[in-house]
Amino acid sequence: MTRTRFAADRGLTGRMVTTLFLLGLLYVVFVAVLIALGVQAVTVLVLAGGMLLAQYFLSDKIALFAMNGRVVTPEEAPELHGLIDRLCAMADMPKPRVAIADSDVPNAFATGHSQKKSVVCATTGLLRRLEPEELEGVLAHEMSHVAHRDVVVMTIASFLGIVAGLMTKFALYSGLGRGRDDRGGPPIGLIILLVSGLVYVISFLLTRALSRYRELAADRAAALLTQRPSALASALTKVSGEMARIPTRDLRQAEPFNAFFFTPALSSGTSIAALLATHPPLERRLAELGKISAQLGQGG
Repeated sequence: MTRTRFAADRGLTGRMVTTLFLLGLLYVVFVAVLIALGVQAVTVLVLAGGMLLAQYFLSDKIALFAMNGRVVTPEEAPELHGLIDRLCAMADMPKPRVAIADSDVPNAFATGHSQKKSVVCATTGLLRRLEPEELEGVLAHEMSHVAHRDVVVMTIASFLGIVAGLMTKFALYSGLGRGRDDRGGPPIGLIILLVSGLVYVISFLLTRALSRYRELAADRAAALLTQRPSALASALTKVSGEMARIPTRDLRQAEPFNAFFFTPALSSGTSIAALLATHPPLERRLAELGKISAQLGQGG
């Protein structure tokens, strides 16, 4: 990781290494099982590799396009650029591209495969609702994701899930799961379907657990950099509360990007637990920020 003044997080590093090791081990076992079953998985691996490369190199363009975001100049958004400039100076890191997404859903995200190729985007709904010190905390949170290369790690971590998902669909749509092979042996297609499904579930759980921790790590890094954990806590509370006022249709359109967002956009009737969340509960995040406030001598 390129050095910055964002607080190092050994816990995050350890979890990243452990998760990627477990996913790599699971990948090796999965491929070995497919080979043992006589499956020609080359096409699936090529497709998954292509999707991974596209996600890795084009994540910024894809996210901006999907969220109706556009890169803005300092003349177009002087206050937003000013906050980013201040944070870059504080963190000693290159300035990312600055973008605004035309959406009333109050949120922000950062993406890009390196610090020099990154973009930090805030929605118009977020800019309209937050005070400058709150917005600074949110932007620091997003920039810490860039500094810790979270986007790269999560993209790599998602590879096994892509492979397993493609294999599951292949088994379903090709009819492999409907019977035994021609020699009356075991139902190879059904075995492939079950193994692929199991691998997908395990990889999903591992990546979601890592995603939740990286959000806590980003909160911590942002709070320590700005020395204003209470401002970040205020932004979290305000944004989470405002989500309930956003039309369900808008929230559902934003939900696919929850893994990128500062806080998840959840439509009514959907619980974080049911989604096996990308983010930890609000109460947990506020509690951790309260601990940092106490450590800094700023009260609870």
